Amino acid sequence: MNIAVLDIGGTAIKSGIWTGKALEGQREQATYAAEGGARLMQRVKKILREYGDFQAIGISTAGQVNTRDGSIFYANDNIPGYTGTKVKGLLEEEFHVPTAVENDVNAAALGELHYGAAKGLSDFLCLTYGTGVGGAIVIRGGIYYGSSFSAGSFGGIVVHPEYLGKEEYSGCYEKFASVTALINMARKIDSTLDNGKKIFAAIDRPEVKKAVDRWIDEVTYGLVSLAHVFNPGDIVLGGGVMAQQYVIGEIQKRLPGRISPGVRRMHVRQALLGNQAGLMGAVHLAEKLAEKERML
Repeated sequence: MNIAVLDIGGTAIKSGIWTGKALEGQREQATYAAEGGARLMQRVKKILREYGDFQAIGISTAGQVNTRDGSIFYANDNIPGYTGTKVKGLLEEEFHVPTAVENDVNAAALGELHYGAAKGLSDFLCLTYGTGVGGAIVIRGGIYYGSSFSAGSFGGIVVHPEYLGKEEYSGCYEKFASVTALINMARKIDSTLDNGKKIFAAIDRPEVKKAVDRWIDEVTYGLVSLAHVFNPGDIVLGGGVMAQQYVIGEIQKRLPGRISPGVRRMHVRQALLGNQAGLMGAVHLAEKLAEKERML
């Protein structure tokens, strides 16, 4: 069975076809998120048409997803008008195949669970660091959603109450531990350091390394709270920046000394699937949905 999968982010839409053995025909295109939710769905349909024949669709997407009906429960202004979009309904009407829709970080967690760093685990936390900080809670092999599909919004942990204000997430983890925060710190040193790759290419510069180390401290502050609240056996850290061995190594080194001895039996794992995590989570959900519909 061929499954068309898309991972819709605020910057790019990644896509591919799962053949049952491999993810083929992988592409990456700009989201043009500022054009709004309606134009985004037109773009999604166009991408899917280009893949031709498939028997199911899996969608990993930015925004909080109502997993009961596959609609967008809430999306911020990064994609205007996306809130309320009936993604599942629109795609099933267009392509007449079962369609699974999930939040991107939840999908990434499921991808790591079934194909990556969390394989064999049943309970863990997953965080991704990028434009913001996303999170997922996996309990007994499934996602815990909370009362309004928003559980795991770890970017909202208050780490600097002195900065709390009217702006969303001010004073919170996302504002200090995201890659956006790291870039803002680095650009104060050198305006050309405008992405993670450039920053880590320049890490031998003492002032850049100092900024990276300060940012790693911010990353650990949120993890301290999560360690004490959840007492997890494992935390999986993903996002492109976590592929840097220096970053993951320093987190593993610094974190134990900052948490209570009673919760130190916790493994910090580096995500293995990289940019494919959301796509592979979407594969799993689409396979599961297609199998369920075949049984009806």
